[in-house]
Amino acid sequence: MITSRRIEVVCYILFVIVVMGLPFFLDDFGLNRIAKFLVYGMLGIAIALSWGYAGILNLGQGLFFGMGAYMLAMSLKLASPTSLAQGSDKPIPDFMLWNAEPGAATELCCITKVSFLWLPFQSQTFGLVMGLVLPLAVAYLLGNLLFRKRIAGVFISIVTLALVLLVRLLVVNMQSLTNGFNGLTDLGWLTFGGYEFDAYSRATYYLVAVICCAALVGSRLLTETRAGLILQAIRDDQNRARYLGFDVPVYQVFFFCVSAGIAAVAGMLFVVVTEFASPTFLDLSFSITMVVWAALGGRSSLLGACIGAILINVIEAGVSETDALVEAWKAVIGLIFILVVLFLPRGLAGLGRDIADRVIHRDNRNGNASLATAQEPKLVRRNA
Repeated sequence: MITSRRIEVVCYILFVIVVMGLPFFLDDFGLNRIAKFLVYGMLGIAIALSWGYAGILNLGQGLFFGMGAYMLAMSLKLASPTSLAQGSDKPIPDFMLWNAEPGAATELCCITKVSFLWLPFQSQTFGLVMGLVLPLAVAYLLGNLLFRKRIAGVFISIVTLALVLLVRLLVVNMQSLTNGFNGLTDLGWLTFGGYEFDAYSRATYYLVAVICCAALVGSRLLTETRAGLILQAIRDDQNRARYLGFDVPVYQVFFFCVSAGIAAVAGMLFVVVTEFASPTFLDLSFSITMVVWAALGGRSSLLGACIGAILINVIEAGVSETDALVEAWKAVIGLIFILVVLFLPRGLAGLGRDIADRVIHRDNRNGNASLATAQEPKLVRRNA
């Protein structure tokens, strides 16, 4: 018998098979592009987990994405010999010399005092750890501040929005330390276990693909645990959950941190794939775009949000590179958004559920008819 659970499992399996099988059909450039789209898919998962399952609309998800990206990018910047400043016995990024005031007698001395924060990032392990620990620490502190005070609804969106704008302002203004608007470029390759992950290699694609699939499946299993079910009850009615004795802020903070952790890992993978980090990661428009991806895919479905993020970016890349639509591709994407909101308010996942329900209903009806036909001879014999 066909059930919604079986259909969902098949969809997850098909997604994993397709993602893992793409290297057999695409060249290195295509794999690099799809790897970037898979990173966006992870952001869709993070938004769906926070917004769809926890009921927390975070408009500052780019904060955690950007933190993860910058922490690893700092290590990869120091791993590139062409990115180091000449004339110093310490690993100093080249932009620190470019941004220094000309004619300063103690130029290198001043730069060395500023660059002490970069010294631990000579270790890529430190960069990887900080890329996860720092966003999680910020998410934990922010979550406790918000949820312990029972701040909810649009106020959470406003706070997270303001925070990401504040951090972006700091990153841009601290040009001597972060290179400001220019971001971090000319990065080295991630080295793990003695293996270098070239951005255009199959190994890098599989690194991103495996982590994306693990985040998707792991998040789905997490929502089915007791904690996940309690979280959905909290989303539906916080007061009732409190009356039942559940510590509501604990569950909210935990899933808020899980969502932030997925976004942080996505940020680090994005740096590995694209070989740069930019303050545009902290733009308000980028964080809102993540929410749009999840809404189009279906915020109540992790797989739907992931596919929605990937699909929209695939369409955007294809339309923007079409000669006939090169000037109007943003209008085309906007039209797609409007049509989905008007005719698919539950996103692509909602459409998929409707189709699955029809299939299940038809299967059950056929099954009942077959059962009745099989029992009819027995009834005839009994009446005889």
